[in-house]
Amino acid sequence: MRTVGPAESGFGSASHLARRFVASLWPGGPKAADDAWARSLLIDREQLLWGRMSGPDRRHAVAVAQRVARHQAGIDGAALPAALLHDVGKVESGLGPLRRAAATVLALGVGRDRAARGRGRMARYLRHDIVGAQLLEAAGSRHLTVAWAREHHLPAHRWTVPAEVAEALKAADDD
Repeated sequence: MRTVGPAESGFGSASHLARRFVASLWPGGPKAADDAWARSLLIDREQLLWGRMSGPDRRHAVAVAQRVARHQAGIDGAALPAALLHDVGKVESGLGPLRRAAATVLALGVGRDRAARGRGRMARYLRHDIVGAQLLEAAGSRHLTVAWAREHHLPAHRWTVPAEVAEALKAADDD
């Protein structure tokens, strides 16, 4: 079995993955004020997708968007829905934290593309970037939001999102 590193896998650093796993074990979504702030940034059909996201995924997304809002002077507010919804495709997998962790370990071991083949829930989870872009496109999201959902696991040379915005979003995601 060929083992791939975090950069090649598209999943980010081991510490990022460990923090996300531990955080995913704590139930519940963001604080009510944070949830209201997030919803205020989303169009109606995006709010429906937001409501389908797990509590831990919504907490993570709020933290990413707040980091973008706080630390990225000059970044257009249009980047905030992209920060909030970059992982929305995970809703289609129906996996909980343990099975998500198993899918990630499998992908790290054999490569994400190979592990994402098939039609099962783990494959859908590993393709959450593509699935999320499709959901957002169907919801009428802005091009930036759709593109970032699709591209957030790609290497920088494959981003179509303006470099300054993509770099701010990636940095805020703490990969």
